[in-house]
Amino acid sequence: MNLDLIVFLGNPGSEYAKNRHNAGRLVADAFDVHLSWTNKFKGLFCSAPLAAFAPSLPGGAHFLKPETFMNLSGESVRAAAAFYKIPAAHILVVHDELELPLGTAAFKFSGGLGGHNGLRSIKGSLGTADFWRLRIGIGRPAGGRGEADVAGWVLSNFSAGEGAVLERVLPVCAAALAQAMVSGPDELLPEWNKKKIV
Repeated sequence: MNLDLIVFLGNPGSEYAKNRHNAGRLVADAFDVHLSWTNKFKGLFCSAPLAAFAPSLPGGAHFLKPETFMNLSGESVRAAAAFYKIPAAHILVVHDELELPLGTAAFKFSGGLGGHNGLRSIKGSLGTADFWRLRIGIGRPAGGRGEADVAGWVLSNFSAGEGAVLERVLPVCAAALAQAMVSGPDELLPEWNKKKIV
């Protein structure tokens, strides 16, 4: 299974940069490979040869950070996918995940959206939920599961202690994502069904 488009979800702007909701975008910054971003497809976009991740590997991949804000992420993803004629099954979305504790991550194909507005927007724009995900655990807020609690939680910054954990998680996830581009994400599923990193 080839991955042709990698999408890093989050909200644009410095005020959101360290939010829990931006865990997906933070993975992009943890790549060993330098990515040169340009404004395209209602987001920040770039392409890179797969040889940058594994020498002598043919082909390349596209990378996208939607700038539409989370709830409209699908508009950006649809524009890039349509231009390059990329089917949903060849797209991987990197996003924050309430249902995984901080320090864990998981690859997943298709399935439910877990109330994630970015994923919901992408499903609506592509007409299917049959795309890959790399889920970065952020955990749920303590003491409540209401929508107000969750909204405030995902739009708040990681604490200093959480940030220290995340600093160890991000490079491991970036390396796994690079491996998924080389070998296919299905090869990583057994180990990354729910991988505890920290």
